[in-house]
Amino acid sequence: MAEIGFDNEKYLEEQRHFILERVKQSEGKLYLECGGKLLYDYHASRVLPGFDPNVKMRVFQSLRDQIDVIICIHAGDIERRKMRSDFGITYDTDVFKMIDDFSKWGLTVSRVVITRFEGQNGAVHFKQILEQRGITVYTHKPTRGYPNDVDLIVSDEGYGANPYIETERPVVIVTAPGPGSGKLGTCLSQMYHDYRSKRHSGYAKFETFPIWNLPINHPVNIAYESATADIGDINLIDHFHVSAYNAITVNYSRDLEAYPLLRRILEKITGKPCIYKSPTDMGVNRCAFGIIDDQVVRRAGEQEIIRRYFSAACAYIQGIGTKDTEERCLSIMESANLSFNDRPVVPASEKALARGLERNKGLNGIVCAAALQLQDGRIVTGCNSSLLHASSALILNAVKILAGIDHSVDLISPSIVKAVTSMKRDILRGRGVSLNLDEVLICLAMSGAISADVQKAVDMLPLLKGCEVHMTHIPSAGDSSGLRKLAVNVTSDPRFPTANLYNPA
Repeated sequence: MAEIGFDNEKYLEEQRHFILERVKQSEGKLYLECGGKLLYDYHASRVLPGFDPNVKMRVFQSLRDQIDVIICIHAGDIERRKMRSDFGITYDTDVFKMIDDFSKWGLTVSRVVITRFEGQNGAVHFKQILEQRGITVYTHKPTRGYPNDVDLIVSDEGYGANPYIETERPVVIVTAPGPGSGKLGTCLSQMYHDYRSKRHSGYAKFETFPIWNLPINHPVNIAYESATADIGDINLIDHFHVSAYNAITVNYSRDLEAYPLLRRILEKITGKPCIYKSPTDMGVNRCAFGIIDDQVVRRAGEQEIIRRYFSAACAYIQGIGTKDTEERCLSIMESANLSFNDRPVVPASEKALARGLERNKGLNGIVCAAALQLQDGRIVTGCNSSLLHASSALILNAVKILAGIDHSVDLISPSIVKAVTSMKRDILRGRGVSLNLDEVLICLAMSGAISADVQKAVDMLPLLKGCEVHMTHIPSAGDSSGLRKLAVNVTSDPRFPTANLYNPA
């Protein structure tokens, strides 16, 4: 059984109550800037074992009669086709997905704002697609005077130049596919229009990490710093909070740097002293109150720190990350007194690779290996062959063990494997003919239809969710897709399985 360190129901009640308190405090409408992911927050579920990746949406679902939703997207992210790595989709596509996902939870999204809009072709096309589907799309240009000239920012030429987004309900969730999407600017622009029209409204921030009331050196907070190494976030003591309340809390560098300016803007908009004495005050985060086993959570945070290093190292070698990010993640890991061997699947995959190389001595071919740690702690390994990728062999071996099926049994009929490999080689003219994990999962489902034993193995696949996997090479697209569908936590060594430049996987 997987260890549990987090109570979703306790968190849900705490968070719901605290949001309603902020609504009362705002004396009107509350613009709630939502950082991080509201749905499918797999980072949170990894570092807080037991955390439902959709529990934040459950909070909003419980308040759905009081909520409107605005989704922001930065025009430059549309133009650059910025990717959301956990789903492998672009930010603009993720907006479509978010609208559908909110709808499934009983929350209608009918307003999208494209921020820092300057007529970019991609943004114009994106706007047209949404409007054809009945979504009202607003465009906000870069705010004049930002960030230095507060008088110009808070004026009709600054926030006032943005169109007002009409909402009806007391809580307005302002969310986005990722950071830097203009959520804060949208909230402040709305407040400017409200106060110009003699309406009261307030602002608060709903983020999960860093957790303000955990120690700054807690592995969960360190894991957040590693997760944001590419944008340079640093966890710091909130000195504003210490000064105001003589109490130590944790926040991140960007919020601390932005607070003096944000406080001045809020005071300029409302004409009153800011009610928030610190960046921590602005937050609506009751996550720590859901932690029921700190040791479990600490171990999970340590594993995430190691995972983030491997992710950064692979991103760099693939040309989608920087050397600085990789080195920062390594420094964070070492500062937390962690090493690669603290992730058990790493040395296990290395041993499997060594065995594979020994068996392959004197033969041509590339040897790759992978290791998986089951929820009970047992380690399973797999190597590639002329028929299977390493991840394919790994998953087949894992479900055999879970189903109590002898290792020598072929879960997929050799005739099916032969038919697929022949098609890849002779008809599709693929470079590689061995089966990647996506293909193996389909073949496994087909074989399960004619074999009770194989179906028993298929039934074990959900038990792999949350298991740790490490590979000695960067997985192919088909392997990555299959591993993502199984919801395992994957890392890999920063190396390609071949020396090819055109098709290294």
